[in-house]
Amino acid sequence: MIEKLEAVKSRFEEVGQLLLQPDAMADMKEYSKLNKEYKDLEKIVNVYNEYVTVVQNIESSKHILQTEKDEEFREMAKMELLELGERKEQLDEELKIMLIPKDPDDSKDIIMEIRAGAGGDEAAIFAGDLYRMYDRYIDAKGWKKELINMSEASSGGFKEIVFSVSGEDVYGALKFESGVHRVQRVPVTESQGRVHTSAASVAVLPEVDDIDVNLDMKDVRKDTYRSSGAGGQHVNKTESAVRLTHIPTGIVVECQDGRSQHKNFDKALSVLRSRMYEVEKSKQDAEHASKRKSLVGSADRSDKIRTYNYPQGRVTDHRIGYSQHNLPTVMDGEIGEFVERLRIAEYSEKMDESISF
Repeated sequence: MIEKLEAVKSRFEEVGQLLLQPDAMADMKEYSKLNKEYKDLEKIVNVYNEYVTVVQNIESSKHILQTEKDEEFREMAKMELLELGERKEQLDEELKIMLIPKDPDDSKDIIMEIRAGAGGDEAAIFAGDLYRMYDRYIDAKGWKKELINMSEASSGGFKEIVFSVSGEDVYGALKFESGVHRVQRVPVTESQGRVHTSAASVAVLPEVDDIDVNLDMKDVRKDTYRSSGAGGQHVNKTESAVRLTHIPTGIVVECQDGRSQHKNFDKALSVLRSRMYEVEKSKQDAEHASKRKSLVGSADRSDKIRTYNYPQGRVTDHRIGYSQHNLPTVMDGEIGEFVERLRIAEYSEKMDESISF
C-alpha cells in the first residue's frame, strides 16, 4: 500500500507543477481535468501525510519506552502509543478505501429518466412523486437541473420525464437509483380502499462528451415537429421539437422543452450519446458480473431495487436489505442515508474484489 501511496504523492506533485506552467490555461478543458485530478489526489495525500506523521510518532514513542527510565515519561509514552495505534488503524481503513479505483464516471453530470411502469394512472402519479423526491434532493445538494423532455399523464404525474443534473460527483451519488421502484398504496382512484402495487423505472446515465462515444452522425436521422404539452400548454407554432433516431441501434430520443430547435437538438444529442454509452457500459458490467455477481452495481436495469410501502410508512432497498420507517421524509427528498449506505456497500465489494483477484 505504501508504494501506491508514494506513487499517488509523486503524481500529485507532478500535476501541481503542470498547473503552475505559464501556458497551463491555454487549453481550458485540459486545465479543468488536471485541476480536478489535483483536488482528488490532494485528499489522499493529506491523509497519507498524517499517516506518515503518526507512524513516525509511534516509532518515537517506542524508542522512549526502550530508553527512558523516568516512569512519568514512560507512562506518557504508553498513553500516546495507545492513541497513535488507534489513529493509525483509522487512517489505514481510510487509505484503503481511498485507494479503491474510482468509477471514472462518478464525477460526471447525468441524464435522469423516470418512466411510469405497470399500474396505469397510479404508476404515472408515482413517477411524478419520484421526480419530486429527486428534485428536492438535487436542490438540497445545490446541483443544477434542466428539463429535457416530459410527457404528462392525464390523471397527474408523468408517463415519462427526462432531465439533466450537473454538479459535483452527481453520477457517483445517484447512479444507484437506476432500476425499478415499486410503490404499495391505496390509489386515489380506488373506491374500495384496496392496496395496489405499481412501479416506475429510473435510469441514471452519465453525461458524456463526443470523444467518449463513437457516434457517426450519418447514422442519425433527425426529425422535427411542433412541441406540445398536456391540455394544449406550451404549444409551439414552429417545429422546434427534435427527435433523433440512431438507425443501427434503434435508440430514439426526443426533446421538446426549449423553444429553440438548435438547443433541443443539442440536448437530444447529449441524451443519445449517454444512452449509447450506457449500452456499452452495461455490456462491460455484464462481463464483470459473470465473474462475480455485484450486489449494488447490477447491469440489469430491470431489477426491482426499492419498495415504498405507504400503509406501513416504510421504504426498503432490496439490494442491501435496508429499511427506513419515515416514508414521508424520504419522499420529501431525504434519500441521503440510502445513497451513503449504497456507496459503502460498493466500497466493501470493491475491497473484497481487490483481495480476491
